[in-house]
Amino acid sequence: VRGTISNRLKTKDQDPAKLDAAIEKPNLQTVDVAALPPDSDTLQVSFTLRILSGAGLPSACNNVEYQAKLQQVVQGYIQNNGFEELARRYAHNLANGRFLWRNRIGAEQVQVVIDLLEQGQASQSWSFDALQFSLRQFDTKGHPPELDTLTQLIAQGLAGVRHVLLRIRAYVRMGEGQEVFPSQELILERGKGDKSRTLYHVNNVAAMHSQKIGNAIRTIDDWYPGSQELGPIAVEPYGSVTTQGKAYRQPKENLDFYTLLDNWVLKDKVPALEHQHFVIAVLIRGGAGANAVVTWYA
Repeated sequence: VRGTISNRLKTKDQDPAKLDAAIEKPNLQTVDVAALPPDSDTLQVSFTLRILSGAGLPSACNNVEYQAKLQQVVQGYIQNNGFEELARRYAHNLANGRFLWRNRIGAEQVQVVIDLLEQGQASQSWSFDALQFSLRQFDTKGHPPELDTLTQLIAQGLAGVRHVLLRIRAYVRMGEGQEVFPSQELILERGKGDKSRTLYHVNNVAAMHSQKIGNAIRTIDDWYPGSQELGPIAVEPYGSVTTQGKAYRQPKENLDFYTLLDNWVLKDKVPALEHQHFVIAVLIRGGAGANAVVTWYA
């Protein structure tokens, strides 16, 4: 493609003659583009999702006493609250098609079909009109009973009551030949003449990275200060939103994951319920943590 000058110019480059000369130079770029065939108007996005138990059980921890206390805290949360609140939010993000990202914007119709797979076959299936679900809140009013069934299933998987493997298929009617938006590859070193944008694909079919799917599913944190303006963000220890270059859970406000966890586990200061949900959601997300007492990996 041939690009044009569109970046903000420095003061020394704002001379009309220099700008005209720059515009005359071709700004040639090689980029990947993905689109539907000219005779197809619907995009299908499909993936499988395993619901794993073991929240609060580190895969590695160098302090046995800390690990025991962490498990005690998590078990107390489960006994008092269960996983229903978190499971409901995960289910909501499957039903509303948040994982479609830009492919959801402007779509005429989005249908999400979710199957429970047992012995390699679909034993139960649910279908949702994704556009009927909000992306900004998790209100249960007016939602189909199938969402409650899916919520209970995810909660059982998180609790280790049963094995849960889901197949998710989204059908997005966007128009014949329309551009679609898969994941973009991060290539740190590009040579002269290399593509400036490389799209992720599997067997020459546009695809999304599992991290991008996971980020959408765990976009359930609306317990941080100022959430009314931005809406839910992905569960991150510091509430990081890279597209805005901002962390919404600052340590100085004592609302970041590590401060809440240390107060809960080491000092027996039980956080407010919404922050308990947040801490457990980060443990489900997984990662690594360390302080002066312990190093652990989940």
